[in-house]
Amino acid sequence: MLSKRIEKALNDQLNAELWSGYLYLSMAAYFENTNLCGIAHWMNEQAKEEYSHAMRFYKYIIDRSGRVTLTPIDKVPTTWDSPLNAFENAYKHEVKVTGLIHNLAHLAAKEDDPATTVMLHWFITEQVEEEAQTLLIVNKLNMIGKSAGGLLRLDHELNHRGEK
Repeated sequence: MLSKRIEKALNDQLNAELWSGYLYLSMAAYFENTNLCGIAHWMNEQAKEEYSHAMRFYKYIIDRSGRVTLTPIDKVPTTWDSPLNAFENAYKHEVKVTGLIHNLAHLAAKEDDPATTVMLHWFITEQVEEEAQTLLIVNKLNMIGKSAGGLLRLDHELNHRGEK
């Protein structure tokens, strides 16, 4: 059984993950509107991934006899100054989410909840990947600069996310 503090914190994170998915979906729409469909594909895949993270929290709360509490999703941005600006925002967001996950891990340790601590290890590892992935794209966009050809090449590359 979850303590009330852990249950609330997990619900807050579940809702934060849904907001993250909404943010990436908004970014996907932005890229669709700018004819960068490969980058839009990448963002759509990221939105799906964030939804799957939310569902991990959902299932965990249920499995631990907790109550899932969904809250309204706050408005997300809908435009960015450039593809680089969008990915810089995505990277900053992932860093923020990492902090939220770390705070959850600290709370689980403080509440002496080893099951939640173990569950959160997956998210801690996942956030290393999330940050690295977005930072790599930020770095590529910085290298590309104002090169339309470079941007189109990156758009093509990102269109293959999810393929094996």
